[in-house]
Amino acid sequence: MALVVYWYDFICFGIVAASFVGSLWVLWRKELAPKYDSNTIYESLLVAAPPDTDGFVHAMPINHVGSSQLWSSCWKGFHPGWLLATRFISFLVMAGFLMWDIKEWNATIFMYYTEWTFALVMVYFALATVTSGYGCWTSSLQIPSENLETDEFLRTDVEDNGTTSSATFREKAMKGTIKLQSHYVEETIRLRAGLWGYLMQTIYQTCAGAVILTDVIFWCIIVPFASNAHLGLNVLMGCMHTLNAAFLLLDTALNSLPFPWFRLAYFVQWSCLYVVFQWVIHACGFTWWPYPFLELDIAWAPLWYFALAVVHVPCYGIYALIVKAKNSIFPRWFPGTFVRSY
Repeated sequence: MALVVYWYDFICFGIVAASFVGSLWVLWRKELAPKYDSNTIYESLLVAAPPDTDGFVHAMPINHVGSSQLWSSCWKGFHPGWLLATRFISFLVMAGFLMWDIKEWNATIFMYYTEWTFALVMVYFALATVTSGYGCWTSSLQIPSENLETDEFLRTDVEDNGTTSSATFREKAMKGTIKLQSHYVEETIRLRAGLWGYLMQTIYQTCAGAVILTDVIFWCIIVPFASNAHLGLNVLMGCMHTLNAAFLLLDTALNSLPFPWFRLAYFVQWSCLYVVFQWVIHACGFTWWPYPFLELDIAWAPLWYFALAVVHVPCYGIYALIVKAKNSIFPRWFPGTFVRSY
């Protein structure tokens, strides 16, 4: 075995195990036992409540995302097709750079957390592209009889209630349209957007913290203090540690996805998976550590591991603040065109 275990390494093992178990506990409290908001209608990603008599689900977990939020933009008048194009182009560009990286360094480049995260961001854009394409397709479905039924519904309702105010009329018009359209695509959206939509949202928030961690460590620690032959700064390495965050921030500026804090747990689990991967391959004979602060044969290892565990919170927090700033500043700057995402 190339991995020699010292007594202080068990502290490192304990830090990683505690982080993983703690993240599982958070997910159990937030994902599997969610609170409900009875005042809001949701199209659930993971259907957890039966529909009422009118066919709608009126009480769904607060943290769940409506299926339309997966492919619609937070900007009014911004056609979903443009978001689809943005996501698809982001995927293609990142795929090109990853192929260049593999050609330059071969498959061993996946020893680095950067390539893990870069590939995960690509997976997000792949899922987002498919979801956006499906959303554009469902939103373009127009049944002629549907419009006739809507007009008949509204006309009959107004005749029966001659004193109906214009506000009530608009409200009933909206409800009538929503009911007729929802019953047409409700079952399809529920089946297609459930698991995949939940996976897309989870990967999105995992990537958010991971790209901040990757780029901050690279530009603030590795480049100034630990640059060597394996990590020589060049155009490829610069793009690999810039495009991941740039494309994800662009998507964040356009999408309608919320950003709850508890999904920091997925980010923690992603990093724990990478660390365990490093331990396993070193136990199997691999001798070289891609990052010096992961080495287990130094007495300072527990401090490094503890610092890495703690730094996940501010890295995720930075991205959460970006999303919060988007939802706080843009509504004031563009009150008529921006829709706040929660």
